[in-house]
Amino acid sequence: MNAKMTTWETVRDKARILNALAIRDVMSRYGHGNIGFFWLVAEPLILTGGVMFVWGLINGSSKHGVHIVPFVLTGYSMLTLWRHLVYSSISCFGRSADVLYHRAVTPFDILLSKQFTEIFGVLTAFFVAYVPLRLLDLTEPIDDYLTFFGAWFLMSFFTFGVGLIIASLTEMTEAAERFIGPIMYLLLPASGSFYMVGWMPRGIQDSLTYIPMLNAMEMFRGGYFGPSIPTYWDAGYIFICGLVVNAAGFAMISKAIRRLEFR
Repeated sequence: MNAKMTTWETVRDKARILNALAIRDVMSRYGHGNIGFFWLVAEPLILTGGVMFVWGLINGSSKHGVHIVPFVLTGYSMLTLWRHLVYSSISCFGRSADVLYHRAVTPFDILLSKQFTEIFGVLTAFFVAYVPLRLLDLTEPIDDYLTFFGAWFLMSFFTFGVGLIIASLTEMTEAAERFIGPIMYLLLPASGSFYMVGWMPRGIQDSLTYIPMLNAMEMFRGGYFGPSIPTYWDAGYIFICGLVVNAAGFAMISKAIRRLEFR
C-alpha cells in the first residue's frame, strides 16, 4: 500500500513540475497577461487560416476531388505540429538551465513540458478553426476520431524523439543549430502538407510511404476524410520509427546532460 502511495505521489509531483514548467515557458514567450495564453493557440490558427484563404483563391473549392478547406486545415495543422515541436527543442536545455538548480527538475522535464505545450496548443488551434468551419458547413465532419487522434499521437511521439536528438545535438555543439532551419525547409516536401500520396504517380507512391511524417499525415487525413478519399499509411510503421528515434534520442540525451553538469 505504501509503495502504491509513493508511486502515486511521485507521479503527482512530476505532473506539478511539468505544469509549472509549461506555464513558465508560455509566460516567457507570450508575456504574463491572459492574452499570452491566447497566442499559444492563435499563432498556429492565424497561419492555418491565412494559408487556407490563399489556397482557396488559387485552387478554388477543391483539388483532385478533395475540398481545399479541410485539406489545408489538416495539412497545416500537422505541419505546424512538426515545426513547433522541432523548433522548441533547439538548445532548450541551455536556455532553461536556470531551472535546473531545482533538484526535482531534470533536462528531460524541460523538453517534455515544452513539447506538451506545443501539442496541446496546436491541437486546440485545430479545433478552434474546425468547429466554426463545421457549423458553417464549410468542411466535412471528422470521419474516424480514433484514427484521427491516433495519427496526432504517433506524429507527436515520432517528433518528440526527433526533438530529443536535436536538443542533444544543439547542446553538444553550437554549429548544429545553424543547420536546423535549412534542413526543415528541405523537408517541407516530405511532410505531405501540399499533396496526397494518391495524387502522385503509382511508381513512387510506395516509396513516399517510407517517410514517417508523410505516413502520419496520410493517417491523419484518413481519419478526417474516411474511406471516401484514398489514403496510404501504416500506423505500425510510424510507431516503430518513433521507437527508433526515441531510443536514439534517449541515448544522446545522457551525453548532453553530462555536458550541462560540467558547466
